Amino acid sequence: MLKKLFVILSWLSASACFAALDINQATEAELDSVKGIGPGTSNRILEERQKGHFKDWKDFITRVKGIGKGNAARFSAEGVTVNGQPYATGSTPAATPRDPKKTP
Repeated sequence: MLKKLFVILSWLSASACFAALDINQATEAELDSVKGIGPGTSNRILEERQKGHFKDWKDFITRVKGIGKGNAARFSAEGVTVNGQPYATGSTPAATPRDPKKTP
């Protein structure tokens, strides 16, 4: 029983570490805690957010100077979301159709 309790507590603490951080709700301190977002970037994010919430990742990348697709993917991997959505890279290997003539 104690072992099961330990496993459950481990899962809960692990999930808390990877809790999503929505860019439209995050404080300056929360933004600074994300790997790759420093004080300058967090200030630019907060300044743009004052003009209006970010609609999606494209809006975020367009409006915040210095944020590109690579940074967006890294931030998303760290748990950052825009309106609850992770960054979606346009093409994934699983989505690419295979040539049936080629063997795997």
